[in-house]
Amino acid sequence: MQLFSSKRERRLWLAVLVVMAAIYATLGLAQRLAETLEERGLLDFTVGLFLLCMFLVGVTILTQGLKVRPGGAEVAVAIGVATAYLLVLTRMTIPTERSHLIEYSIVGVLIYEALTERRSHGRRVPLPPLLAVLITVVLGALDEGIQWLLPNRVFDPVDILFNTIAGTMAVAGSAALTWARRRTRLEKLGLK
Repeated sequence: MQLFSSKRERRLWLAVLVVMAAIYATLGLAQRLAETLEERGLLDFTVGLFLLCMFLVGVTILTQGLKVRPGGAEVAVAIGVATAYLLVLTRMTIPTERSHLIEYSIVGVLIYEALTERRSHGRRVPLPPLLAVLITVVLGALDEGIQWLLPNRVFDPVDILFNTIAGTMAVAGSAALTWARRRTRLEKLGLK
């Protein structure tokens, strides 16, 4: 039996690996980079960069959830997901909190898509949304565990909470978009 059920699943797990490697690779540099940006007055630049990253998160969620022309339910769910992200973002004042939202939203969606791809090819995957969130939480906790070992970083359980929120929001958003897409498809076929 092959490890992956399809080429798409393999690509999705590879993307998870690349994103996690990028997250872990910045652990030693992130604090220094944040201090340097603040010292040089480049926070406006980082806000713009953050907005670009959030746009990419939105595109990731939408491209994974909306693969065909959206129906009314899909548009409503997409607006709801975008609104939820905007509400959370406006309440997060610390840039590192926002980075957790970006990083672990992407990780959560990629894992969820890999698991649903695996399930769609007949492999046993119990509760893909829940499993995706759990894997995302474990990866976020590992991130914090690595920071505990680094002399210039601090283990922070609150960051694990932000990682959990980010993964949960992204997986819920993607799952909701998938549900809305199925509903639209059934309505077009006259089955709903």
